[in-house]
Amino acid sequence: MELGFIITIFLIGFIGSYISGMLGIGGSIIKYPMLLYIPPLFGLAAFSAHEVSGISAVQVFFSAIGGVWVYRKGGFLNKTLIGYMGMSILIGSFIGGVSSKLMTEAEINVIYGILSLFAAVMMFVPKKGIDDVPFNQVKFNKWLAAILALIVGAGAGIVGAAGAFLLVPIMLIVLKIPTRMTIASSLAITFISSIGATIGKITTGQVEYGPALIMVAASLIASPLGAMAGKKVNTKVLRVILAVLIVITAVKIWVDILL
Repeated sequence: MELGFIITIFLIGFIGSYISGMLGIGGSIIKYPMLLYIPPLFGLAAFSAHEVSGISAVQVFFSAIGGVWVYRKGGFLNKTLIGYMGMSILIGSFIGGVSSKLMTEAEINVIYGILSLFAAVMMFVPKKGIDDVPFNQVKFNKWLAAILALIVGAGAGIVGAAGAFLLVPIMLIVLKIPTRMTIASSLAITFISSIGATIGKITTGQVEYGPALIMVAASLIASPLGAMAGKKVNTKVLRVILAVLIVITAVKIWVDILL
């Protein structure tokens, strides 16, 4: 691998992982389009949709570990929520990761576009009062959480994502989980989800190990830094940043699909 290629992939991984650690997402919503479009802009080798989804799946696994480690103290992690949604999304992501082998690149991109559009719409639904509930008084529908996580996992596993960019709006809007608890718990659920997606991608030969290792190295450095920053930033600001990122990504994906 050329030095320019290594630096480019590392920077993509670092920027994406920092943002993912801060916002409680695995980062594929950011890194998928970056890996797909940025290397060719610099005259570097272009990845296929299958290769990007495989690299993303492996990277998300390590990125989520770094974020969870920072949030492990302070009551941010809701273990019941993580248990119900984690097991469901693990099953869904494995199914999606394996089945993606049977799909064309165009089909994978369309699924990614649909997921990002759905997430973008959800982020603009009003979320009044969710941050006024003390962490020890948070309640939610456990079976609804499990069913939604299973569906999210299947779709996210196809594109090599852990699904947190969908889980976060679902947890905020449908389950009414406070923002910081959502960010911390979604990282833990993302870690569980990425196990299924990663196994599915590796067993079907969809992972480019060189770029994946570079992304992992960047993740282990940047994700904890982002998580520490996220603990200090106002929750409304965090939601706005996430919404903007999801909308930009959805627009870019759909422009490319339609044109």
